[in-house]
Amino acid sequence: MSTELENFDSTKYGLALHTTTPELGLAISNFAEATRYGVWNLERELSNQLHLYLTEFIKPQIWSDLAFIAVAKGPGGFTGTRIGVVTARTLGQQLGIPVFAISTLAAVAWQNAEYAEDNVIAVQMPAQRGQVFAAIYQPVLHTSRLNVLLPDTVLTPEIWQEKLASWNTNYRLIEAKSGLATTVTSILQLAYLDWQKRNRPHWSEALPYYGQHPVDMQSK
Repeated sequence: MSTELENFDSTKYGLALHTTTPELGLAISNFAEATRYGVWNLERELSNQLHLYLTEFIKPQIWSDLAFIAVAKGPGGFTGTRIGVVTARTLGQQLGIPVFAISTLAAVAWQNAEYAEDNVIAVQMPAQRGQVFAAIYQPVLHTSRLNVLLPDTVLTPEIWQEKLASWNTNYRLIEAKSGLATTVTSILQLAYLDWQKRNRPHWSEALPYYGQHPVDMQSK
């Protein structure tokens, strides 16, 4: 590991939340020997049950054990995304710890990084009104980085296909449709990489990414 990276106190933990779909994903780790995660399909009960699941999941750790919070900021369902980001911001504010808002698409790319032989990953996800959320990333595993080649955006399928057709390097295309809450471990890992680089984002900087105007949007 590069000497420029900051070591993590193994008595402290990072906690990640993924609520951009009807599934709840939670992960916690001290980035040494203790890591665990869980996924629950809560559907419309997500908003009512989140705090209960979170309180039970964190045990035997306590809130003061947390060094940072990570949250999936979207894209995704409007209501679920908002609930997750608001919860993370509230925890960050109350505990006085950093909050890392991580792209849902970036987490998908990182989860698939070791399988991308061509080292470039294009991620697409269905959006409202016949559009798609899209982004292109380049995982660099030996330096633990995820380079953003095309930031998260929303496009028509036709424009997205044009971008891919004109892309000047090989890429692997991944369509993110279901099971996204399992990438909560990638949300946590990406936040940890930022932590090691001494990034300490204030809770107020954690903002959701909706991509589209929330009017007429429905939670996926």
